[in-house]
Amino acid sequence: MTSTVPNAIEHADEQQPPITMFGPDFPYAYDDFLAHPAGLGQIPATAHGTEVAVIGGGLSGVVAAYELMKMGLKPVVYEADRIGGRLRTVGFDGCDPSLTAEMGAMRFPPSSTALQHYIDLVGLETRAFPNPLAEATPSTVVDLKGESHYAETLDDLPQVYRDVAEAWAKCLEEGADFSDMNRALRERDVPRIREIWAKLVEKLDNQTFYGFLCDSEAFKSFRHREIFGQVGFGTGGWDTDFPNSILEILRVVYTEADDHHRGIVGGSQQLPLRLWEREPEKIVHWPHGTSLKSLHLDGETRPAVTRLNRTAGNRITVTDADGDIRTYQAAIFTAQSWMLLSKIACDDSLFPIDHWTAIERTHYMESSKLFVPVDRPFWLDKDEATGRDVMSMTLTDRMTRGTYLLDDGPDRPAVICLSYTWCDDSLKWLPLSANERMEVMLKSLGEIYPNVDIRKHIIGNPVTVSWENEPYFMGAFKANLPGHYRYQRRLFTHFMQERLPEDKRGIFLAGDDISWTAGWAEGAVQTALNAVWGVMHHLGGETDATNPGPGDLFEEIAPVELPED
Repeated sequence: MTSTVPNAIEHADEQQPPITMFGPDFPYAYDDFLAHPAGLGQIPATAHGTEVAVIGGGLSGVVAAYELMKMGLKPVVYEADRIGGRLRTVGFDGCDPSLTAEMGAMRFPPSSTALQHYIDLVGLETRAFPNPLAEATPSTVVDLKGESHYAETLDDLPQVYRDVAEAWAKCLEEGADFSDMNRALRERDVPRIREIWAKLVEKLDNQTFYGFLCDSEAFKSFRHREIFGQVGFGTGGWDTDFPNSILEILRVVYTEADDHHRGIVGGSQQLPLRLWEREPEKIVHWPHGTSLKSLHLDGETRPAVTRLNRTAGNRITVTDADGDIRTYQAAIFTAQSWMLLSKIACDDSLFPIDHWTAIERTHYMESSKLFVPVDRPFWLDKDEATGRDVMSMTLTDRMTRGTYLLDDGPDRPAVICLSYTWCDDSLKWLPLSANERMEVMLKSLGEIYPNVDIRKHIIGNPVTVSWENEPYFMGAFKANLPGHYRYQRRLFTHFMQERLPEDKRGIFLAGDDISWTAGWAEGAVQTALNAVWGVMHHLGGETDATNPGPGDLFEEIAPVELPED
């Protein structure tokens, strides 16, 4: 659980290049693109000041708007709720403002290098996140079938857990060329990445995660598969992902998206909020001191979009909740794609019919969390009889599934994420209020820690979220089912619009559910940059020859294309 797979590859040579979310579907160096002194590109002076609609004020929308502004365009951001999307940080009523809960994204891998560019840009700090058995986690308790095991490292757990870890490593090596792909990704060896991945996509597109395990001799034991599903390695159990495409899982393990996580000090929502207010040093057309906030009336986003349609001249016309109607030469849609099916009245002509099919087939995972504030990190107290921590980061097959302990020092108030669950486990919480959820969770944890009175340390009301019940999300994040690769390819490559009919151009899809790495903020950033390139190209702009963008290199690194017949 300290790593998705044993670290023999990772530590065999400490001089190896670091891993990044560089492929395998689209091995483009977004981090290099962002770091290049030439910038992301330029548009003709005649297009300066042109308004571009950006629908959705989550991370993808704010990144796209920020980069468009730097080029001299005028992004008009529409947001139905609050800036941040699933980067949502909330406080606890009546408690110290420093006590916060991450209702959405809360942990970020170092391989998210494009994301890290913006974290550094706005001056945020990160610190190690206390995942199961991570170095930053004092202790972990694994509680399955009523039996608990206390551990500080994997070696402290019974042998069967090490057997499961080894089975997972063998499964990946034998079924997915893990070592070879890991090496190619580190070296950014694009031809080798594409060679390995093309074979795997063709072979595994119709395979579930669970089927992939069952086909492996290493996982012939049902007991091993059950333990792996309930406990997993990395952030915890994997069984809620078992029905999903194995390609989704391989993308995570290849890019180490599930390893070495960092949390953002003070909360992840600060990132889009700081970008909203940031005044870039290098900016075209606009005077120095311009920010996204200053370009919007009263510093506020436009309200929710209620209608999208095409009008004469192949323009995109946007109607918002205030009844305001504006028409744009280009628009970027970054909200969850299901909004186009339900909350927003859309013309069929917005997208080609096969793209509408892909949007309709998007499969979202449910997710629930509940946090409580406590007076101090009491879990670090030692049990007099055993010398162990009285409470630990907890993985269990009980209703809570994953419990995380978050502190900012031994003498300060702290936060417990009593439960973090997905899919069916999340749906079990849906009918319950925050207080009802808390009572069930305290009962479950009381069975694991009978001598610990968690309740006496709680200093405020719980806060909770079920993303499937959020009206502007209807789910936490995309996770493709078997056979969905072709759909994802259509959505991801939508920014390459020269191959589309002229009357289907001008609106660009972005957001993490459009990316190959849905559920990770890196995917939101990458697709935002794709859409920025698309808008720039659509308006007659171009990148500097020394810093080609994702569209310029598309033919060399385009995702594998599977036959339709």
